[in-house]
Amino acid sequence: MSRVGKQIITIPEGTTVTLEKGDLAVKGPKGELSRSFKNDVEISINGSEITLQPINDSNFAFALWGTYASHIKNMVDGVNTPYEKKLIVEGVGFRVALNGNTLTLNLGFSHEVNVVVPEDISVAVEKNTITISGINKESVGQFAAKIRALKKPEPYKGKGIRYDGEFIRRKQGKKS
Repeated sequence: MSRVGKQIITIPEGTTVTLEKGDLAVKGPKGELSRSFKNDVEISINGSEITLQPINDSNFAFALWGTYASHIKNMVDGVNTPYEKKLIVEGVGFRVALNGNTLTLNLGFSHEVNVVVPEDISVAVEKNTITISGINKESVGQFAAKIRALKKPEPYKGKGIRYDGEFIRRKQGKKS
């Protein structure tokens, strides 16, 4: 049984949720999100509450039950308060600049690394901190992971790109 799927999702004021032929659209003050769902899980909207129930007793339906509940909750939360991830660039000579919708990173390579920012995400750069925000939790997390993968933090000096609040376990290095 899904503990996440059993929970009732409340719709805050100023947010509208519509369901048509498996396509769920959530519209709120910060924007609009839509997603299509399979018909293995019944999604019902009653006033300001959304409930989910698996249609049959298959393992696939039970697996999708909690997943769909989590997706819908993230959509409802995202159109009301945008999601945000912060990345910290640490290292001598490591720099970050934002030129239009292109993020330019100097990460100790022989060349600059240019990354195009997706349209549904906004990026702000302040010194060596990158703030990624948007209403879609999936795209914010995916873009942050893509940036972090360019230069993962190394365990000896901690140089690289890390999440804000992430702890890098340090190694001692050579003993003399």
